[in-house]
Amino acid sequence: MQDEILIGEGVVLDARPASFASRLLGALVDVLVLGVAGTVLMALAGLVGFELDPAASAALAIAMIVLVLVGIPTTVETLTRGRSLGKLAAGIRIVRDDGGPVRFRHAVIRSLVGVGELWFTFGSVALITSLVHPQGKRLGDLVAGTYAVRVRGGQRALPPVHMPPHLAAWARSADIRRLPDGLALSARQLLGRASSLHPASRTRLGMQLAAEVERYVAPGPPPGTHPELFLAAVLAERRDREYARAVVEARRAEAEGALVHRLPHAVPDPSN
Repeated sequence: MQDEILIGEGVVLDARPASFASRLLGALVDVLVLGVAGTVLMALAGLVGFELDPAASAALAIAMIVLVLVGIPTTVETLTRGRSLGKLAAGIRIVRDDGGPVRFRHAVIRSLVGVGELWFTFGSVALITSLVHPQGKRLGDLVAGTYAVRVRGGQRALPPVHMPPHLAAWARSADIRRLPDGLALSARQLLGRASSLHPASRTRLGMQLAAEVERYVAPGPPPGTHPELFLAAVLAERRDREYARAVVEARRAEAEGALVHRLPHAVPDPSN
């Protein structure tokens, strides 16, 4: 099933919720990895706790269980932005409902709820919830506001942005500041998927993004310029300018690197 997520800038992006089979595969791999990690940690705890009194040994065992069931999954999902080893193998990622990457609070909520719905009930609650929910969410996803999307095989390359010929002269002479990453991404997504949007939504988003981008451009585009052509001109010009700047910086770095490797003053360099 094809789904849509709305990012903070108001642009609709395509996303495919992960299938039940993909989530099950990722979960099985994660359980296997956690089982191995838990076995190793419990063995180490047993060696350390051999010389401790029973209360301290019990506390150490509880700490190891919390680490395996909550600490490790939370840390992995936070650092990888929703891609544990199992999810990486299954080609899926956990994202927020608005399409953004998961943060620590989302990961810890998913892990805490997962203790009950995955471990205490042997995954039966998560299984039933995922089968019933249209996006395959388990209880942890419902509480945290997340769900799994496919990141393998579901991405479509966006068409390149071309400079509108009649705006090339204006764009070359205009002062175009660097756009915020979110705004530039929104404009790029709109241009790449404009043909698939509803006409009214396309017009509204185009005018909204053009108004936001125009704050970073002086002078503004010629009167009567279509919002999408204006966005294309700005993105294409920024791309060309940044590429030219990158080429210059690369050549400068190469020249400075050659100077660094030269012999000290008055010592002739060996002839090649």
